[in-house]
Amino acid sequence: MSKICDLTGKKANNAFAVSHSHRRTKRLQEANLQDKRIWWPQGKRFVKLRVSTKALKTLEKKGVEAMARAAGIDLNKY
Repeated sequence: MSKICDLTGKKANNAFAVSHSHRRTKRLQEANLQDKRIWWPQGKRFVKLRVSTKALKTLEKKGVEAMARAAGIDLNKY
């Protein structure tokens, strides 16, 4: 399973870990992804999505149907 948010497309970012002596080594900044069962009122069932915590906060405001439509996701496949 890929480490990409289903709704927003967030993924890992390449970065540097900088030590006290300013030696820089490569590292990955992973997105904070959670596997969640989200109630889909129009489908009258739960859908299992891998979403970032930022997307969870946005879900409460916009709703799962609107966010899935914006991301181009068909919730019947989940």
